[in-house]
Amino acid sequence: MAGKCGKFEHLIRKCKNISPVPTAVVHPCDGISLSSALDAAQAKIILPVLVGPRARIEATAAKFHLDISPYEILDTPHSHASAAEAVRLAREGRAEMLMKGSLHTDELMGAVVRSDTGLRTERRVSHAFIMNVPQLKRVIIITDAAINIFPTLEDKKHIIQNAIDLSAALGLKEPKVAILSAMETVSLKVPSTVEAAALCKMADRGQITGGILDGPLALDNAVSLSAAKIKNISSPVAGQADILIAPDLEAGNMLAKSLTFLADAEAAGIVLGARIPIVLTSRADSVKMRLASCAIGALAALARRENTKKALAQ
Repeated sequence: MAGKCGKFEHLIRKCKNISPVPTAVVHPCDGISLSSALDAAQAKIILPVLVGPRARIEATAAKFHLDISPYEILDTPHSHASAAEAVRLAREGRAEMLMKGSLHTDELMGAVVRSDTGLRTERRVSHAFIMNVPQLKRVIIITDAAINIFPTLEDKKHIIQNAIDLSAALGLKEPKVAILSAMETVSLKVPSTVEAAALCKMADRGQITGGILDGPLALDNAVSLSAAKIKNISSPVAGQADILIAPDLEAGNMLAKSLTFLADAEAAGIVLGARIPIVLTSRADSVKMRLASCAIGALAALARRENTKKALAQ
């Protein structure tokens, strides 16, 4: 079994084969966010443009002895303006990824989803945690634990497709997708089981593509082959899930944090479904975790670039 950091280190190493991704680093006005961007730049994962109040960025760099001289700074008066300016760079094609700095997530996402000037697509924007759980030989994706509070059936279709596309960008084709609930049978008393069944049929009809779906599945039967065997569940997904679809934000958030704090797991965060990937890091993340988040975003940006080229060639 790979070591705790080995799975994420593999993703970071994959970025050595691609050019650094032009990245708007949004309001990097504290030591953690600024050093995270510079670490990713030094690892040649990103090519940062620092978007925020110049005086504050320079003061932060001086305080923490960080060299920002090689990088462009776009001066803005405050965090809201930083978010708007970063989104403008993305719309103009000057940034292929956004990286959250020391502003609130709501400020950044407010600029991203704005109908007239934002980065919306036909997809629902969703968040994914890429989890490195020591007991598993693979990383798993948990979604959505941060943006969609009570996702509708249509929202879940987009959430699943976003996660499948991310999985492909990370190198896993046809990921196994478990749609979670509290049980494995469909019950009208538990709406998430009905939605799980509908989503599986949508996949059968080609409305969700690129993955193997099954649900409803309880968590034990999604990740444990022995638990699935005990319950006589015959499924290509049961016990082998690569992607876990939570019924709502609360369940997904509790699942991800339970793995982090009770199972010694590590989590990299990314927002999907916008025109470009958006990297979200936490103050509690280690340097390795921040690099992993950037690497995942960079691989997603590369996949988007390649898909755009294919579409234009057709």
